[in-house]
Amino acid sequence: MDAQSIQEMIFLLLPFLILLAIWEIVWKLIALWKAGRNNHLAWFICLALINTAGILPIVYILMQKKKG
Repeated sequence: MDAQSIQEMIFLLLPFLILLAIWEIVWKLIALWKAGRNNHLAWFICLALINTAGILPIVYILMQKKKG
């Protein structure tokens, strides 16, 4: 691969990476807020330290959903 091919690949991947970062931030903030509000310190620490592209925060939010 030459330098131009690598630059083109990075240019094509950049929007995807930006969207993935925004996705992660939104879900992480929601889950951190819920964990803090529910006094779930272990979940709060795990959510704050582990980056899983939004999967762990979604799991936490679904687990904490009020059944009604």
